[in-house]
Amino acid sequence: EVQIMSAFKHSNILSLIGVALREPNKSPWMVFEFMTYGDLTELLRSNSRFWTSSSTLPRLTKDSLLNISIQIAEGMAYLATQRFVHRDLACRNCLVGEGLCVKIADFGMSRDVYTCDYYKIGGSRLLPVRWMSPESVTYGRFTLESDVWSYGVVLWEIYSLGKQPYFGHNNEEVVRLILQGIMLLTPDDCPPHICELMRSCWKMEPKDRITFPEILDILQTSSAHPQSTLPRPPAFPVTPQTVVEVLDAENYLKPLQPEPKEYLQTLPD
Repeated sequence: EVQIMSAFKHSNILSLIGVALREPNKSPWMVFEFMTYGDLTELLRSNSRFWTSSSTLPRLTKDSLLNISIQIAEGMAYLATQRFVHRDLACRNCLVGEGLCVKIADFGMSRDVYTCDYYKIGGSRLLPVRWMSPESVTYGRFTLESDVWSYGVVLWEIYSLGKQPYFGHNNEEVVRLILQGIMLLTPDDCPPHICELMRSCWKMEPKDRITFPEILDILQTSSAHPQSTLPRPPAFPVTPQTVVEVLDAENYLKPLQPEPKEYLQTLPD
């Protein structure tokens, strides 16, 4: 891991500063650059009206959400040129520094902070199933195309301000939803081109998915030519057993009325 990370040189990839060797047979300490605002999930949730935060994290605008999306796409496009598959792309693994500079990271500490985001399939190691493509869930196959699927979920996280993908469902239900081809409903007020970009990332066949250079081109074009938002109904949980009843004409989740879940509870006036 040290050899791989020390070879990366990109403004949107977390820089490895050095390694501190410890006693024999003990893992070394890896020293990374400091990112002032921590992980992206916390920053997004601090900007949601459903999340109570006492922090003084920066306020986000529509422009900054797009800029964050572009930065992550730039980092992933760079990793793709290095033929490096991340395998765990998620907002919790993106760190935010001054000026809302976003850098992709990948370190085991995220599993300690966000344990509920990982799930064991058939006795395997803990896996981030909510961000995984169908072929990754079924065969354990991770490729550049499966990273693209995960990026689509990252876009969903960004424009939902940090909601957990498939919130209201346990991990076993999420696995069934993914394998049945039931996609996430795009967030409220999400720009149409972002909605379409998510869907381009979530093609069931890996070969049909958009590439990171194409993603970057679309986002940079939209940054130069802002587009309007598309109102959507709130994304409520669904029951996997009632697949026909919960899908719209394009095979995306329809909203159902659940009881409030976790940070989605409405705050008092």
